[in-house]
Amino acid sequence: MDTSDTNRRRMRSGAVALGGMGLLAATLVACGSSSEPDKRCASRSTLEHLNAKECRTGGRGAYYYGGSVSNGKVTGGSFDKSAVTRGGIGGGSHSGSSGG
Repeated sequence: MDTSDTNRRRMRSGAVALGGMGLLAATLVACGSSSEPDKRCASRSTLEHLNAKECRTGGRGAYYYGGSVSNGKVTGGSFDKSAVTRGGIGGGSHSGSSGG
């Protein structure tokens, strides 16, 4: 086996390993860098989950940040975007209030 062939093979495998690590790092950064919490459209008065078009101009809904939808109602979030933060890897949305 020629030494130049061995060196080329090592460089190729090293480039693949480095490329894979770079892709993994970029994916992890992209997943954790979003500062936007989940949002859904809901009625402020009834907390009913609405179609997204209801939150557009003239609709009867408002954006509800974080939380989830259960039995057609939003829960666990807030209409105040600043009261909800988005977690990184393994984290979720959390409301700004604490239980007692």
